[in-house]
Amino acid sequence: MPVHPKAETVLGEPGYATLAEIPFPVDVVDVFVNSELAGPIADQAVEIGAKAVWFQLGVVDPAAYERTRAAGLEMVMDRCPAIEIPRLGR
Repeated sequence: MPVHPKAETVLGEPGYATLAEIPFPVDVVDVFVNSELAGPIADQAVEIGAKAVWFQLGVVDPAAYERTRAAGLEMVMDRCPAIEIPRLGR
């Protein structure tokens, strides 16, 4: 589900202005923003009860990583799922 303050539709999927507006459980929050903006998104993921947060390549916030892990979520930082998932054989 796309999440953006403008809540635009992306590839036919309705967008939401915030993570809190998503009306169903969220497994993974995949973060595509500058590192300076990533920490608050990780905090929102914790608040909505997501299971994991994934910061894309180049998105690095060690403090957000620590907060997210301390809250019990899985956390991946500075990695691309399109690169990592095939490496896992999936």
